[in-house]
Amino acid sequence: MIHTKHSLRVRYGETDPMKYVYYGNYAEYLEIGRVELFRSIGMSYNEIENQGIWLPVSEYKIKYLRPAYYDEKLEIHTYIRKIPGVRIEFDYEIFNEENIKITEASTTLFFLDATTNKVVKCPDYLMKLIKENWNE
Repeated sequence: MIHTKHSLRVRYGETDPMKYVYYGNYAEYLEIGRVELFRSIGMSYNEIENQGIWLPVSEYKIKYLRPAYYDEKLEIHTYIRKIPGVRIEFDYEIFNEENIKITEASTTLFFLDATTNKVVKCPDYLMKLIKENWNE
């Protein structure tokens, strides 16, 4: 398993009139978690794309347990729990400042060759980094 944490503060423009985070913004928070997970194991999302691999999202599931509010600091926990094949699955938990879990989510992405537009296995260079950073 790989597990990373990333903190962010809710900006005013991400909220609705009740100062709750607008539900559509959670997809961006999850993307931040994924990007930072890749960066933490030694490869930025940009580097993956520069190697000719796209990572489109094929599934997105979320459960809102409690709202997040304007100016609240959130901590996004991002997990890879299974070694990827042609797909890579991420699980997420978002906690508020009181360390209360407010959101659970998962996304599935697949590896797509940017030149051929064909689904491919996880590239060897990325698999190597995943295995080097894997904790049982």
